[in-house]
Amino acid sequence: MKNTARKTRPTEDARPQIRATLGQLAREEADAQLALGLRNLVRGQLREFVISAGTVALAAVLEDERTQLVGARYAHLPERLARRAGSAPGELVMGGRRVQVRRPRARTLDGQEMHLPSWTAFGADDPLNERAVEQMLVGVSTRRYARSLEPLPADLPSRGTSRSAVSRRFVAATAHQMAEWLGRDLGTLDLGVLMIDGIHIEEHVMLIALGVDADGRKHVLGIREGATENAAACTALLADLRDRGLRTDRPTLVVIDGAKALARAARNVFGERAIIQRCQAHKIRNVVDQLPDEMKPSVRQAMRDAYSASDADRAHTMLKNLVRRLHDKHPGAAASLEEGLDETISVKRLRLPKKLERQLSTTNAIENLMGAVRRLSRRVKHWRGGKMILRWTVTAVVDAATRFRRITGAREGLADLMRALARHDSSAAGLVSRAKAAS
Repeated sequence: MKNTARKTRPTEDARPQIRATLGQLAREEADAQLALGLRNLVRGQLREFVISAGTVALAAVLEDERTQLVGARYAHLPERLARRAGSAPGELVMGGRRVQVRRPRARTLDGQEMHLPSWTAFGADDPLNERAVEQMLVGVSTRRYARSLEPLPADLPSRGTSRSAVSRRFVAATAHQMAEWLGRDLGTLDLGVLMIDGIHIEEHVMLIALGVDADGRKHVLGIREGATENAAACTALLADLRDRGLRTDRPTLVVIDGAKALARAARNVFGERAIIQRCQAHKIRNVVDQLPDEMKPSVRQAMRDAYSASDADRAHTMLKNLVRRLHDKHPGAAASLEEGLDETISVKRLRLPKKLERQLSTTNAIENLMGAVRRLSRRVKHWRGGKMILRWTVTAVVDAATRFRRITGAREGLADLMRALARHDSSAAGLVSRAKAAS
């Protein structure tokens, strides 16, 4: 008589072990395929091997997840809640483009599509926008984007590297970045210094505000596009910063390049709490440009000596003497030097350490930022309006901000600066009280 084995249904206790065994088999299959790839490495290029190994590993992960959802292939599981549904074409990001891969599918017994966790996670993460922005920042044009990428095997279809596709991604990423960045809350910043400067791009002027906090760290606060560097545009920039939380109820050192419009705007928003410091480098340049060549070295050195004087009163006397020297033969240069003279030595009146005084006497800290904007804007051959210029400016500024360092002299002098600003606040409050009493 022939013996027949009785078929038995797995018990509840055996099911976890079965699933673990099936998962182990799937992982061993993936390991075997990777080992096969290693043996074939000598016959192919390393790049193609890495890509092939990556796709094999991805396929193994997806298949393992499908197995966990529906059970092992060909296994008789009466408690099965889902089943395999073949595969479908899909796309994932690889090497700066979209590549076509097969996506395993699974459905519930009533026909509802089931989502594999890894595929959902990979699909939700789209680094192409960031890649497009990064390529533009390092100087790769949209026409040469495809050439800048590592090549893929010929049998791996891809897309998303055309000029128009890269341009659309760049516009989308920078527009989102601009909206997010220009709406940041500034209320948490403890700022003592505000620097403002403008840069001309075609017929537009981009005004940029840079703040320095109590630790000496720099923060780009905002950008405003305008037709000219006038008081209205400057006031609008500062008012926007105030609406976003920038404190204007305490003294702030406002360092500008010398434009009267900037000084007027700072007083409109900060009132008497604005301590205006005009850039000494700009002042020297403006004065020297109006002199004959033979006089430029001596006048330049005289102004530098005045700005290096031990105290503000001595600097003021030296500059006034220079004005009298130039008055008769070079009245234009004398008038340029005399205009806003006191505001070029405002920092000296705060009695700060020399390193920090030199740093805050010019707009060099923000000029470096302007240089980053100029370098990026030179790569654009045709501007399509102020909105495009604003997007590119924000992109350049955000990228430059990642490399910011603390201002020179911050460690020795920032505490002195904050105390000097507090003293100025007290003296300004006393003046206001006496004026009210007198009236």
